[in-house]
Amino acid sequence: MNWYQVFICTIVIMFGVLNSCKKQTPNQETNPVSEAAYEADRESLSKHNEEPEWFKDAKFGIYFHWGVYSVPAYGNEWYPRWMHFEERDEYKYHLANYGHPAEFGYHDFVPMFKAEHFDPDEWAALFEKAGAQFAGPVAEHHDGFSMWDSEVTPWNAMDKGPKRDITGELARSLRKRNLKLITTFHHAKNLQRFDSVQGDRAQPFRNSHYPYFKGMPPATDDEELKYLYGNIDEETWVEQVWLAKVKEVIDKYQPDIIWFDSWLDRIPEDRRLEMAAYYLNQATDWGKEVVIIRKQDDLPLDFSVDDLEKSRKNRLETKAWMTDETISKGSWCYTENLQIKETKDVLHVLIDITSKNGVLLLNVSPKADGTIPEDQKNVLLGIGNWLKKYGEAIYNTRPWYTYGEGPTKEPEGHFSQHREFLKIKYSAEDIRYTTKENVIYAHFLGWPEEDKVLLTAFGKDALPQPLNIARLSLMGSDEEISWELLKSGLSLEVPRGKTNEMAPVFKIELKN
Repeated sequence: MNWYQVFICTIVIMFGVLNSCKKQTPNQETNPVSEAAYEADRESLSKHNEEPEWFKDAKFGIYFHWGVYSVPAYGNEWYPRWMHFEERDEYKYHLANYGHPAEFGYHDFVPMFKAEHFDPDEWAALFEKAGAQFAGPVAEHHDGFSMWDSEVTPWNAMDKGPKRDITGELARSLRKRNLKLITTFHHAKNLQRFDSVQGDRAQPFRNSHYPYFKGMPPATDDEELKYLYGNIDEETWVEQVWLAKVKEVIDKYQPDIIWFDSWLDRIPEDRRLEMAAYYLNQATDWGKEVVIIRKQDDLPLDFSVDDLEKSRKNRLETKAWMTDETISKGSWCYTENLQIKETKDVLHVLIDITSKNGVLLLNVSPKADGTIPEDQKNVLLGIGNWLKKYGEAIYNTRPWYTYGEGPTKEPEGHFSQHREFLKIKYSAEDIRYTTKENVIYAHFLGWPEEDKVLLTAFGKDALPQPLNIARLSLMGSDEEISWELLKSGLSLEVPRGKTNEMAPVFKIELKN
């Protein structure tokens, strides 16, 4: 038994959670780092290249909110919290369909989460066809259920519910297709922080996912249930649950990207730095360049990448950044009557993000049985078909001197403005630019209605330096394009034969 198994067994015995420890298979054993490359402090961690070239080349990844909360399929992925509040629709729905939450708790949904139709090869093939360069699960949401084979908690997908190692199976299927693995962690909110009830009538226990209401399951004294509901003293929970879970996923699955949701700031800074150093040291031992993604201000940007939820930059950034966006217009997890966005709207978000030096992480919402609904598949395949034809204008590109031009401007404020972001509709007047080697790509977010358009970004007074254009073409078309570089910009004629109406791309090749 190695040191990690001894450590976990000690925890299990102390808290009476499990009867015995499971044996790890040889390929799950922790790879010891021969020499620590990083210390758990900002100065040391800042030596890490937070935006490796492969990440800046990738542009597009897919993940999914899928777990026990997919069983009731009502409201959203926060159902485990809101089912305990009498004024909420989730409570009323729960009462009508399952009984009082004191009698039928969230843990009673776990056996109903069977994932009987989950096929990791089918999912990986779909993500590959969609054009994603990396993919992976919400490893654990706020609800405390781990979507991997865990020794840290009994509430995991191998021991309960599906009784399968969801993360491990998918990781293998993804890597067979040369897709990199992302695992996301949302469990910093799982701890019950009892002081958060003070002074906030509208949001009691705001910093805790589960409220401590006497008589309800989250207030349990049951030693096993505590690991689901986060009803553990903070010092023990931070070290032996939060940190131990992240380390376990790192050791077992060697993710290329780890991503952290909000409330990470509630984890003591020294433990956050310890986690980052552990991951980067393990990656050094693996010989891999890895990425840490943060939200808000929870980790320093000198060793992590910034993420914006359901929002994005409205200007070009010098550093790579990410948007996590969902394929639906509402919930992140599957719910009945979930409204799905149009393919063109998701594609336009990808193009807009790419033009500003960003990366899109797109969420899909599988059903509890492990199937991805057809309407979501169709959007993914529509994006993939476009990328198959025009992906050279996305992958491996970098921003031009300007992200683009046109009337549509994204709001300031990021997630606080997510409803405004949802309303945005781009048009053919909105043009976004990417570049690679001696090529500039002009993405029109719709088919131009005029026979002739003027790209003002090419104006003499706008360009940082003069350009010498060798050739201009419309990708996917053999028609000759008439064009002229004027003082006011690049004037070009729009061909009569439409290549695609979602986002035609003009390829502007420069002389060497």
